[in-house]
Order: sequence, then C-alpha cells, then structure tokens
Amino acid sequence: MKKKAFALSVAVSLVFSALAGCGSPSVQPNNAGGDEATKEGKPKVVVVLKTLSSQYWKFVEAGAKKAFQDFGVDGTVIGPASESQIMEQVNMLEDALSQNPSALVVAPTQPSTAIPVFQKYKEKKIPVLLIDTDAEWPDKTTFIGTDNLTAGKKAGELLSSMLKPGDKVALLAGALGNPAMDARVKGAREVLESKRMVVVAEQPADSDKAKAMAVMENILQTNPDLKGVYSSNDDMAIGALRALKAKGMNIPVIGTDGTIEAVEAIIAGDLVGSIAQSPYDMGYKGVENALKAIKGEKVEKRIDSGVDVITKENAQKKLEFLKSILQ
Repeated sequence: MKKKAFALSVAVSLVFSALAGCGSPSVQPNNAGGDEATKEGKPKVVVVLKTLSSQYWKFVEAGAKKAFQDFGVDGTVIGPASESQIMEQVNMLEDALSQNPSALVVAPTQPSTAIPVFQKYKEKKIPVLLIDTDAEWPDKTTFIGTDNLTAGKKAGELLSSMLKPGDKVALLAGALGNPAMDARVKGAREVLESKRMVVVAEQPADSDKAKAMAVMENILQTNPDLKGVYSSNDDMAIGALRALKAKGMNIPVIGTDGTIEAVEAIIAGDLVGSIAQSPYDMGYKGVENALKAIKGEKVEKRIDSGVDVITKENAQKKLEFLKSILQ
C-alpha cells in the first residue's frame, strides 16, 4: 500500500512539473534567438560594417557603441579589413547568424551578394536593418542612410560652380557593385553634364587612398588639362590630391563623407569641399531602431540621415564636432 501511495505521489509531482513547463512563454518579438540572444537580459545586436579601417566607419562604430550604452544593449561591431573584401563581410554575416542575435544592423558592401544571407536571418525571425547602403530586399526592417543620388548632385553643383562649360572633370567611384558609391557618381555626373562639363574619366578606386592616387596618375597621363575631380569618398579624394600635388596641379577636388582628415584638408585649402553624411547618426539610429524592432514596435521603412555640404566657411565648426565624437 505504501508503494502505491509513493508511486501516486511521484506521478502527481510529474504532472505538476509538466504543467509548470507549459506556462506562458517569454515574448521575444521578431526574434528566435532564445537564451543565446541575450546577455544578462540584454538584447544582442550585431553591427556589421563595410570595414573598420577608415575614419568614416569609425564614426559609424562610435554612434553604434554610444547607442549600446544608452539603451543597455549587448552589442558588437565588426567589419572586414577593407571595403573590397566582399566575401569576408558575407562570412562575417554568416558567423554572426550562428550566434543567434536579437537583431542585425548592416552596411552591405555588395547587397546582391549579401541578400541570400539576409534571407537566413528572416527565416530565424531576426530583424535586419540596413545602414549607409540600401538593398533591393523587401524584407528589410528599414534603411537608414543618405540619399546618395542627392549627395552626388550637391557635389556636382559645388564643383560646377568653380568651373566653366567645356572643362574636363574626372569621377572616382568605389568598389565595383557598391550602389551607394554608384549613386553618388551618377548624381554628380548628371549635374556636371547638365552644366556642360566634360566627364573624361569615371574609374573605381576601391575607397583606397593608394589606389586612388594610382588611378588619378593614369587619368592625368591622358588628360593633363583636367580641371576638376569628384570622389565618391574622402579617402579617394585625398589620394587624388596626392597625385595632383605630385604633378604641381592645383584644381578643385571634392570628396564625400566629411571625415576629420578631409575637413582638415578643407581648412588647409587642399580640398575645396566634402559632402558630409551623418555616419555617427547612422550607427546610433541603427541600434536605436533595432531595439524598437526587437520589442515589436513600429519602425519606419526609410529613415533619411541627411547630408551637409562642408566648405571652408563651416569646416572648423564641423571639425570640432567630429573630434568631440571620438573623445
């Protein structure tokens, strides 16, 4: 009889244990990461950039890290050695997925190559937020960044204001397949040609100073009477300047991004301008809106981070702001 009573007691205990295990599950909107997705109750957000080797992306990283701190996020920022390392970035995305983050914030170097990996995030119900560079992928949570066509047009307007019809100009693009860079170059070309400038060269230099210097040297060999240069990022603009200085040429060069080095070059009278994005805001807003997506809150499909034309008139103020970010 005692054996029967003991067996009944064990059975009842097992039933209650099973019922307790079937209670209401914890709510994790838009996320299937489970316990691995949080650290001490914090949402886990992975930010994958095009690289961490340039100042522009350091500003994005600084914005993201400030948001990690402000919003209590277990965050990580990673990126390949250079923007030309497309497959390295894709591999990073794959590795990040294996960690089951709560959300992904990414600046895809070559969106078409990254989309199949984004699809895997979707299958695991992990929100994907794009910053800096958009992708033709309908399942993204949002795109936060500059209207790059407009940025290029502003550069074209600034450069054409310093030239006259018939003047020859060159355009430096980023790595092949980089839509943000392509859009900037397209915008600049549209304005320059509408002002009757002659675009004699449009060549990629992979967002690299040394490559841009070599590309510019080649352009100058066939176009020694070049009158102006637009670069779709500041590192390439600095590289182009070095080639021009070596030839003893002083023609207007305009970059894009508004890095500290570029702003200092504007103050020194080397660069004539830079079309600044808001990289710090992109990083910050990327994490801020990732947190909203994790909580199931509404996130706008398109968030414009704006552009700012930097010339000698406002360069000092911009420089002070940028240096304060990195302190």
